[in-house]
Amino acid sequence: MELEFQGVAFRANGDPEVDLSIAMGDGHGSRAWYVDFMQIHVVRANGFLGSVAEGGAVNFRDVQFNPHGNGTHTECLGHISPEAHSVNQLTFPVLMPCLVFSVFPEARNEDAVITARELEESASEHWTSDSDLPPAIIIRTLPNAASKRGRNWSNSNPPYFDREAMDWLVNRRVDHVLVDLPSVDREVDGGALAAHHAFWTYPDSPRHQATITELIYAPDSLPDGRHLLNLQTAAFDMDATPSRPIVIPCHQL
Repeated sequence: MELEFQGVAFRANGDPEVDLSIAMGDGHGSRAWYVDFMQIHVVRANGFLGSVAEGGAVNFRDVQFNPHGNGTHTECLGHISPEAHSVNQLTFPVLMPCLVFSVFPEARNEDAVITARELEESASEHWTSDSDLPPAIIIRTLPNAASKRGRNWSNSNPPYFDREAMDWLVNRRVDHVLVDLPSVDREVDGGALAAHHAFWTYPDSPRHQATITELIYAPDSLPDGRHLLNLQTAAFDMDATPSRPIVIPCHQL
């Protein structure tokens, strides 16, 4: 299987696909923004029992979670706009070229910040074209501890993107950013959400098709470089939805 983007080949190498999503469950999974784990409750009403283990005919359960705070999720412009925009209104190619690269966030006072310079330097190791980047960018922050799969990011001041980094991605025509962080913005920023606004160029020129996917985990077994992405989203009619990004590894020609 091969796709071509701006004269560059993305050729699947036959290795197994890599699931970047972090599953959420009752009592496990990554979380942020001071939310609890996803909660699952057996329905018990009017003589009905939604648990086969307890003698019911079927398993029938209620689920409570926050799509921004529990597990891997994809969000759209509606996350920051007063107007209602649903991620379910967006369409994604079945496969799209993507670029995976790793960055060490830069120390800035008490923060760790991803800058435009770091993005440009890391991307240039795998993308020599002076033209646009692939439509999807997957950013792995270093160090890349496996504990990200179950981390509680609340009140930890995680790394974040400065506005210039997002401007750089927009100028290179990136439509989909996937990160292993709970947000592209600082945990406490007074509600500015500067990186979100910069990526969606809101409100001046809203990028309705652009998305941000947060709380992924890109294992070290997935090398930096050019690959193919299948971005799967659940049919939630709201600004964010649980998602499952699947990467198909490619030959680095």
